[in-house]
Amino acid sequence: MGKGCIAATKYFLFLFNLIFFIFGATIMGFGLWILLDNQSLIAVLQDSSMVLKVVSYILIGVGSFSMLLGFLGCLGAIYEIRCLLGLYFTCLLLILLAQVAAAILIFFQRDWLRKEANEIVSQVVVNYPGQNKTTEQAWDYLQRTMQCCGWNGREDWEANHMIKNNSLDLYPCSCHNASLPPHNMADSGFCQVTSNDWPVYDTGCLGNVESWLFTNYGIILGICLGVAVIELLGMILSMGLCKSVHQEDYTKVPKY
Repeated sequence: MGKGCIAATKYFLFLFNLIFFIFGATIMGFGLWILLDNQSLIAVLQDSSMVLKVVSYILIGVGSFSMLLGFLGCLGAIYEIRCLLGLYFTCLLLILLAQVAAAILIFFQRDWLRKEANEIVSQVVVNYPGQNKTTEQAWDYLQRTMQCCGWNGREDWEANHMIKNNSLDLYPCSCHNASLPPHNMADSGFCQVTSNDWPVYDTGCLGNVESWLFTNYGIILGICLGVAVIELLGMILSMGLCKSVHQEDYTKVPKY
């Protein structure tokens, strides 16, 4: 590889990893903002602090790893350190393989995943309100935002212990159909029936979730393919530069 190609590869890889580093810093910063300013965010989203904390920790972890990967790539590219370039290539390869394995596993185990999701949601509905407040609040939020009731339909809630003990005179408030009276209902817990029928949505959340996934299938696939292409580009650039560096020169590493 000529000197011009080596220089171009080095600076393209540096620019690529600089963008990757900034992207990771943005994700981590957003996670820190949610964690440190969660009270006002809860007031807007009307969600639980525990859910937001879990999301913030995930964002901080993903952002930190992306920053570390970008830093290693930048350092290896600008100083032509083969061990860092090799480590960077290995990390990207492992991430790409993990993504492919996860996609294959989800595709071939989709029926099992649907069954497991049905069992988990059924337990949440039957035992509501129980001890797992975070799961129940997330389920209430899903029913409100997706405008659905139960997993397969409103009939799922008829198996709830508290509703059965009250002769079906209660219904889940998060299922309330906003187009039907009464209005200004609570967002969670149970509400008292004031008519002959529950004023709730008839559609189950399973159908709404599948409809949302089908509608946004192109966007999701495009994002996944875009991430995979970026990772492949980083692997190609790092391997090309690594092969062009014939001898490690650790004197290039900055000393502090």
